[in-house]
Amino acid sequence: MTLAFRDQAAIWHPLTQHQITPPPLPIMRGEGAYLIDQLGNRYLDLVSSWWVTIHGHAQPDIAKAIYEQALKIEQVIFAGFTHEPAVRLAEELLTLLPAHFNKIYYSDNGSTAVEVALKMAYQYWRNQGKRRRSRFIAFKQGYHGDTFGAMAVSKESFYFKQFSDLLFAVDLFDYPATWLGDTQVEEKEYIIIKKLKSHLNKHSEETAALIIEPLIQAAGGMNMCRPEFLQQLIAVVKSYDVLIIYDEIMTGFYRTGEMFACDKSHTAPDIICLSKGLTGGFLPLSVTVCTEAIYQAFLGSDYTKALGHSHSYTANPLGCAAALASLKLLQRSETRSQLKLIERIHLEELFSTRENLNVEKIRYHGTVAAFDLVLSAEYGSQASVNLRERFLKHGLIIRPLGNIVYLLPPYCISESDLRRAYHLIRKEMKGITT
Repeated sequence: MTLAFRDQAAIWHPLTQHQITPPPLPIMRGEGAYLIDQLGNRYLDLVSSWWVTIHGHAQPDIAKAIYEQALKIEQVIFAGFTHEPAVRLAEELLTLLPAHFNKIYYSDNGSTAVEVALKMAYQYWRNQGKRRRSRFIAFKQGYHGDTFGAMAVSKESFYFKQFSDLLFAVDLFDYPATWLGDTQVEEKEYIIIKKLKSHLNKHSEETAALIIEPLIQAAGGMNMCRPEFLQQLIAVVKSYDVLIIYDEIMTGFYRTGEMFACDKSHTAPDIICLSKGLTGGFLPLSVTVCTEAIYQAFLGSDYTKALGHSHSYTANPLGCAAALASLKLLQRSETRSQLKLIERIHLEELFSTRENLNVEKIRYHGTVAAFDLVLSAEYGSQASVNLRERFLKHGLIIRPLGNIVYLLPPYCISESDLRRAYHLIRKEMKGITT
């Protein structure tokens, strides 16, 4: 009995319509930028296994760090106890983040990091007696996770239509998505900022926070905005004394070319959510980071002001050890060189792709590149599944977001592999985009 057959008999996969999706591909091991199946076939992982394996698969330094930590302590309750990896990781993250951040709150996945951020923002105002501050501002096509609060601020997302009646109200604005050669971007930004000001003039005293994916809306279509927009946005929102949450689940740890999108955009949110690449893809871990002012608002002589949120695996020592090893790898000069190389290849190959295919809206930030195919293919549709399978036949792991093709490779990818991937994409797409 094959592994794929056994899987189908027992497992329900995420974001999958099993009736139209081929059996899953059994993977036996990973090696750098490649995944290898049970027959020895090699597949170039151009999505970093859902954006988490930033250093590639089976990275030995991270594996060693986890092993060594497992020989000491694998898990300890994090209410009333602490441990060295958690403290060290918090200290290191705070040295890397903008200086106004002071406190790290641990959880175990991106959705929960966002959930914690929303709770922080909401209770921050309640703890000060400002109970009217219960509204949130978010952006259309945004995706912030699968828990109910995260779904609410992603409510126009295709993924959550079945749950819309259960989600709390959110004030939604357009995201000023742009691309290379976009001549209308400043006008789009101006209109959005103008509408936001008008909204805040009426509702700032009822608004707890604004949440945004800075520079790149990931699952919503790899929509990209300019740093200049974020600078305008931050200035306006802060002038109305509304908290700002950056969802950097995907954009953190050099995905945009800088350590964090707030670094690249020279902006300072009040709360930032990090996960995905935090542990280099080895273990689930996330953090919600806030300012000292927010933390102070939760202090009191009894429990009523405390943040009532926890997880069994909060600040798991193995995950913290993996994250520390990953951060060390990010400081290597070789990693920095790879980041610049990937960005340069994206720029060159995107222009070549536009010249040779019927594509539009080519765009990139750092190690993330995307373009739209001029064809109809809704996310999760048969056409979208077929696109994914066509790439897989060439040994490329690419998961188009409907008609949007994006590349988000691990930092260890070689120049020859990345250029070969673009060549194969163009070769395969010629038959279906003309």
